[in-house]
Amino acid sequence: MAFRGWMFMSFRSAGLRTCTRCRRFSYNTHRNFSQTSEGTAEKSSAFGNALLIIPVTTFCLGTWQVKRKKWKLGLIKDLEERTTAPPIDHLPTDPVELQKLEYRRVKIRGTFDHSREIYVTPRSLYSPELSRKNESKGGMMSSSSNIGANVITPFYIPDLGISILVNRGWVARKFMQPESRPDGQIAGEVDLVAVIRGNEKKPPFSPDNDLSQNSWLYRDIPAMAEYGGTQPIFVDAVAECSVPGGPVGGQTRVTLRNEHTQYIITWYSLSALTALMWFFGVYKKKRPTKVPL
Repeated sequence: MAFRGWMFMSFRSAGLRTCTRCRRFSYNTHRNFSQTSEGTAEKSSAFGNALLIIPVTTFCLGTWQVKRKKWKLGLIKDLEERTTAPPIDHLPTDPVELQKLEYRRVKIRGTFDHSREIYVTPRSLYSPELSRKNESKGGMMSSSSNIGANVITPFYIPDLGISILVNRGWVARKFMQPESRPDGQIAGEVDLVAVIRGNEKKPPFSPDNDLSQNSWLYRDIPAMAEYGGTQPIFVDAVAECSVPGGPVGGQTRVTLRNEHTQYIITWYSLSALTALMWFFGVYKKKRPTKVPL
């Protein structure tokens, strides 16, 4: 009996120690799991909140495009008012005043010096009618027959006692040399209506103008003026100043691209879409789920 009692007490003591160890193991495992779950949840929550940057950023970009559209519409309206305003009677020579009057029409009277023509190539023939047709056909009307050059000719104005640069207009490539268009080489004083222009920035990846070959790729007014022996003043002759056999005037392009509406739709759509993805993919999942009693 004593032996049985001793055995019973030994098994009981061992069982109690085993249960205690099990409870400790279970508690430690639960605590470690809870800490790991909390850490993972915190990381997931931080990552989910970081994803809010996407809809917020795209919304800001859409709002910025709204402001850009207002600015572009104002610029287009200003250019239309400038080009349709009555021509001014006196050409200013002050650079600041010329910059303020860019795209304004002006009346001038003087004489061409055809011996110092400048050719800006390659240039396509421009006219509002051709431009509208080209836009309606998706810009597919370009052809080699419309590629040529703009003829820039020094123009002496007796009233001012200076020579300026006049873009007389476009000629086909085969008529670039003056000998090929004798009817267009006007002699004597003429009256012109022209559009005041400013300097043109060098296009990206474009080679430099080659003065030694009289090859010009963009409108560099100071260099052209030095080459032609004129003041750094540049005007475009209007279409009404075209002459038979000579350059086609009216090559001033005042159209501005206005694609801001497309950008507005794109950015706001992305903002709405990513906001919905965040709401259903992050916010709804991290909300505590109520367990029914």
